[in-house]
Amino acid sequence: MIANRSSKPLSHLLVSSATGLLLGLAATVALAQPDGAAGATSAAADGVAGATSAAAPAPPTGPYDTNFEDSLLSNTRQLITDSLRSGEGYFSADGERFIFQSELPGSNPFYQIFVRDLATGATSRVSPGIGLTTCSWIHPTLDQVMFSSTHEDPDALAKQAEEIEIRASGISRPYGWDYDRHYDIYQADADGDNIVNLTRSDGYDAEGSYSADGSRILFASNREAYRRTLSDAEQILFEDDSSYFMDLYIMDANGSNVTQLTHSPGYDGGPFFSPDNEKVVWRRFNPDGNSAEIWTMDIDGSNQRQLTADAMVSWGPYFHPSSDYIIYSTNLLGNANFELFMIDPQGVKPRVRVTNTAGTDILPVFSPDGSKLAWSTTRTPDGTSQIHIGDWNHERALELLGLD
Repeated sequence: MIANRSSKPLSHLLVSSATGLLLGLAATVALAQPDGAAGATSAAADGVAGATSAAAPAPPTGPYDTNFEDSLLSNTRQLITDSLRSGEGYFSADGERFIFQSELPGSNPFYQIFVRDLATGATSRVSPGIGLTTCSWIHPTLDQVMFSSTHEDPDALAKQAEEIEIRASGISRPYGWDYDRHYDIYQADADGDNIVNLTRSDGYDAEGSYSADGSRILFASNREAYRRTLSDAEQILFEDDSSYFMDLYIMDANGSNVTQLTHSPGYDGGPFFSPDNEKVVWRRFNPDGNSAEIWTMDIDGSNQRQLTADAMVSWGPYFHPSSDYIIYSTNLLGNANFELFMIDPQGVKPRVRVTNTAGTDILPVFSPDGSKLAWSTTRTPDGTSQIHIGDWNHERALELLGLD
């Protein structure tokens, strides 16, 4: 059996990274960083961590019965076209390259990490090709990349073979995300050489992101659950859902000076720096895993501020480079309908719905100059999750948020 693979109902799962989702009106969604979906246990759906309120009916249309996508996004197209599924991608600091996770045919059924030259389309794999990978990033100032991987797990190849066998069997199973205890955060040269383990800690270490100057890394980890003896009650919680013990951490880019930022029951994950490196934006699941909200805090963990309170699943938040607003994904309009929304950093202005096209829209990220938006979506002919990109209208966003 695969260690630490959750088989909980979809209503209890949130995947950090990554990407397409198995959606249903009665079932719920597992959402990727992760926001990433590297280790999904269902071939039919890829996704990122997520739980939804399965029993809650879709709310009335009300103030979000809008159609602003055409005025906010133009020239929308599928960016990754040579993948079985792709998701959770991020721009390099100069906007010329794009790092993402992708599943390709072969002996490894899980996501691996690739870098694409946006001008030429040239693409190369930078992860080792073994095990699970997720949550990648291009260093802002050095010719290096970062990603999370389980390639040092001695059972990595066996887990790959098991997953292929299960998929080939056609056995039906609930969607799951691996909070694999062998996940560590790695640094490598831009071509994937000279891999260095930055975390070397038992437990799930993933969902890493660089500060704008590349000096620090935010990440999520449940390492604390592996470092101490859990009480009987805690052990039950851990066996039910190991993500319950996930908190946010910050460390220097070389893996030193690790500091825990959150100490909240339930899953804190998917953290990103604000453009000025002074704030963190992330999503926090409530302790029972049934809903998630968007939060911000100072980079020392102080001044935590909740921006949404919908009792649904809001996650994958990302600052616009101007710092004027945050874009994120939510199923506020119904369990099976994840759309992109934007909100001001204080959470005092009315939120604005961004997307209207049929399909799941998640994991939005802006280019460094704020002129483009990339995100994972199932608005594809075959319904698979693939990364799309479009031109972003910042002035229109400010106007709709009342910030112009």
